[in-house]
Amino acid sequence: MISLPDTDSEDELPPGWEERATDDGTVCYVNQQGKTSQWTHPRTGRSKRITGELPLGWEKYYDEQGKRFMFLNKETQQRTNVDPRLAFAVEEPTQNVAQVRQRFDSCSTALQVLHGKDLHGRTALITGANCGIGYETARSLAHHGCEIIFACRNRSTTEAAIERIAQERPAARARCRFAALDLSSLRSVQRFVEEIKQSVSHIDYLILNAGVFALPYTKTEDGLETTFQVSHLSHFHLTLQLETLFDYKTRIVVLSSESHRFANLPVENLAVHHLSPPPEKYWSMMAYNNAKLCNVLFAQELAQRWKQRGISVFSLHPGNMVSSDLSRNYWFYRLLFAIVRPFTKSLQQAAATSIYCATANELTGLSGLYFNNCFFCEPSKLSKSAALQQQLWKLSEHLIAELVEE
Repeated sequence: MISLPDTDSEDELPPGWEERATDDGTVCYVNQQGKTSQWTHPRTGRSKRITGELPLGWEKYYDEQGKRFMFLNKETQQRTNVDPRLAFAVEEPTQNVAQVRQRFDSCSTALQVLHGKDLHGRTALITGANCGIGYETARSLAHHGCEIIFACRNRSTTEAAIERIAQERPAARARCRFAALDLSSLRSVQRFVEEIKQSVSHIDYLILNAGVFALPYTKTEDGLETTFQVSHLSHFHLTLQLETLFDYKTRIVVLSSESHRFANLPVENLAVHHLSPPPEKYWSMMAYNNAKLCNVLFAQELAQRWKQRGISVFSLHPGNMVSSDLSRNYWFYRLLFAIVRPFTKSLQQAAATSIYCATANELTGLSGLYFNNCFFCEPSKLSKSAALQQQLWKLSEHLIAELVEE
């Protein structure tokens, strides 16, 4: 890498350089001053490729006089030897995580992560997309052309959320729709899956965003502690039931939290009472910590099981004490979240890591990673226990089989 002047964009070419595309779509970088060329970007050191058809109204032809290929804009009659698809060239993915460079940080927003991306034709299914981080995730993807399935419990608040997006971007209204999903009910999950399979043939982004925090002790209709079922078990069931809609282009993003580092699940002899404790052993904060650990354990094990299918699975921490509806269940946490609000991420910033995991081209071929601030980091030692990952998987399968049969 050579020393180059500062710029606002690391993808911007330095003076004297230009991009060209080969017939097979590989981008070449030419230094007009030094009369040299190379296959890697002079700033980033990464290679790029152009894909897809020419933009509407353009055609490629061979100029017999100049002995080279040219591009014609039939509407303006503009002729150029520069492939118009170069504006949309993407970095070649790497399967070596050590080569992934950090492009964003804790200050980045979801819309900044999506800058320049065209997601028309893509479908995202987001749980809890009608408020908080889930809403900003859905809003950002919809603004870039993605079709969004709002997997939510409350129709009226979801339709109000879709209306707010439509007011900003009227064309997005047709790309957003509500689908009823109550994660405190396995029966609701099954009905939801049946509805989705009838209307959708492929899911590009499954974003498991919904969760609960600081609940008083309650049980779901299935007889399990609510935090555990809503945050983990129903998402586990939902993902496996939608399996036929996933392929190598699918990304599965599981929202966890740094709170998973304070969980107390045992490495050996994991049992239902550890995950869904009785009232006398229940503490809302520990229930949340354990549920967030389950999220990372599930993502790690799923990544291993579906690795051969090419499906990427990531877990992440969106941010500390982000001002959202998560704290709505207890006045103390509402007060605490309000006090720290000026010092924490905005909802746009909190959604950035979810968006990055779902759409970043450099993550193609990678899986099983944990992210914080749009970059991978080491999760807790407990979350990396293969034995605990497998125990949780088997216990979750057993619980669902038992409850669904009933």
